[in-house]
Amino acid sequence: MIQSLHQVMLYVENLEQSVAFWQEQLGFKIVNQQELPEGYQSFEMAPATINADQTSIVLFDKAFIKKFSPEVSLETPSLMFKTADVDALYNDLKAKGVTVGEKLEMPGMKVFNFADTEGNYFAVSELN
Repeated sequence: MIQSLHQVMLYVENLEQSVAFWQEQLGFKIVNQQELPEGYQSFEMAPATINADQTSIVLFDKAFIKKFSPEVSLETPSLMFKTADVDALYNDLKAKGVTVGEKLEMPGMKVFNFADTEGNYFAVSELN
């Protein structure tokens, strides 16, 4: 029986740049770093406030996936993060130079999207 979603894999072109983005711009921490064949690495990243039941993301170099798991789709998943204060996070990311979309108020939530250094967009919501 499945109990929860444990990890989401993100495949990136520039692993070092992506790790820096998630750390410096979003305040994520490295939970685990794994050495892979042929000098490749992966980095498990999570919000600094993660607890044992939360989902983390694992960054892999696309070149590694293409070589060792060519059947795997390299598409970026659509992720929705949660925050307690959309306005503060939006302003913080914008001040750091992160590309952010327009803030929207929808029934029961505020939401906006942001782009990583490779142009992949992710969303953030605050539930009312």
